[in-house]
Amino acid sequence: MKKIIFYSYLKCSTCRKAAKWLKSKDFEFKLIDIVKEPPLINYLNLALEEYSDDKKRIFNVRGKAFKTLNLDINGLSREEIIQLLLSDGKLIKRPFLIYEGKKVILGFNEIQYAKQLILV
Repeated sequence: MKKIIFYSYLKCSTCRKAAKWLKSKDFEFKLIDIVKEPPLINYLNLALEEYSDDKKRIFNVRGKAFKTLNLDINGLSREEIIQLLLSDGKLIKRPFLIYEGKKVILGFNEIQYAKQLILV
């Protein structure tokens, strides 16, 4: 059984869809409220490595929290990005899924989840 940590925001419909999909495929996962407990620094670093070509994908760019900041993500250092994400879980793209402690999936796309979780 794959070890899955699922950071979610309870009011997020996309997060609810992803959780429902995981349950329908009989995946067990640890659910964590991303607002109350943002992902650990090592998971944020992992996400930055995986999405290094487009750091903006780690952010919830449609949310109010992000829009009010008016940031140039590419002008920030890795440490600045991590501190920013840790300061407000609503800035982080969700759901934020970690499996096997070494792979991050941001957002929810059923095809991507199937490829990443079922076929590996």
